[in-house]
Amino acid sequence: MDLKITILMELINQLRLEKYPEAVVIFLAGSVIRGEGTSTSDLDLVVMYEQLPNAYRDSFLYRGWPVEVFVHDPETLKYFMGEIDRPSGVPALANMVAEGAEIPGSSGFSQHIKAMAAATLHAGPLPWTQQDIDASRYLISDLVEDIRGVLNKDELNATASVLYTAIANHYFRSNGLWSAKGKTIPRRLLKIDREFAGRFAAAFDQAFAYSHPDGIVELAKDLLDRYGGFYFEGNRMDAPSDWRKG
Repeated sequence: MDLKITILMELINQLRLEKYPEAVVIFLAGSVIRGEGTSTSDLDLVVMYEQLPNAYRDSFLYRGWPVEVFVHDPETLKYFMGEIDRPSGVPALANMVAEGAEIPGSSGFSQHIKAMAAATLHAGPLPWTQQDIDASRYLISDLVEDIRGVLNKDELNATASVLYTAIANHYFRSNGLWSAKGKTIPRRLLKIDREFAGRFAAAFDQAFAYSHPDGIVELAKDLLDRYGGFYFEGNRMDAPSDWRKG
């Protein structure tokens, strides 16, 4: 094991003893485990107990490290992976557990938790319905119209930033794949489809660096053409009938 990871695991074990002494296991995950950490990386931890009143999230500094902690027991973890991660399409907790290093070490309990995460990842996100696809088509179509008519670079950057996530999410979810957020988007695209990832990166580089949105527009068009193209006319979204106040 890498020396830096070993030192970090010792650090997290000290944190466990000081702050979470009753925890059964801590999973150390995130960019530091993947070898992608930088000087500003935080430590992503999933802290597991046998039973808790409720799950919670905690953020703090520990010996100079910013730490993000997700505290669970098996039942709360199963709920979040199944009822939050799968519908959202982003397997945040499942990934952290699956890739995480076990502290203080592997056990039957920790392997059971990893098996739960692996099963969630294998199951994939909830499939998109036609309504989901149409809603994404409408969002991208609306943003493409905005970017075609931007008045200055600031407006272009603002609209392109939203399209970055919208186009990537449509690519992932419409293909039945787990989605991603932020800096994970380009990494995941590269792993799945290097050709699309290259075209995606080039289109947004052109927009942000040179204020030319044509590559984004063409990218969006080609992506949506498989699902009926740009979508505006005929779009209707009904609010629930009980959304009213007297």
